[in-house]
Amino acid sequence: MIKRISSGGEFEAKIGYCRAVIAGGFVHVAGTVGQGDDVVAQCKSALEIIGAALEDAGASFADVVRVNYYLPDRAEFEPCWPVLAQTFGDNPPAATMIECGLIDPKFRIEIEVTAVAPT
Repeated sequence: MIKRISSGGEFEAKIGYCRAVIAGGFVHVAGTVGQGDDVVAQCKSALEIIGAALEDAGASFADVVRVNYYLPDRAEFEPCWPVLAQTFGDNPPAATMIECGLIDPKFRIEIEVTAVAPT
């Protein structure tokens, strides 16, 4: 069974994706950017959006087993570390950080996660 979760974001219909998909025992949350004037604000905002998608799927950050971070400037990753450590707490997932271009230069970080789906 596959369940799709939409956040209603404008790009979902334009591009043809949804915020999250529950399939194969996992919740796959699409790459998510946030709003804000700097990388830390955008990181917090993206995590709020991801948290809402996980909640809609019946999961939480404690269920996340994999996270990928995408940043156009790897030097901006370290300021996000305290936010990420607080978010994942005692349940840190496997993680990868990739330096790359994002869809718009105003975005400083994009985050995607995979979580174990609720049974």
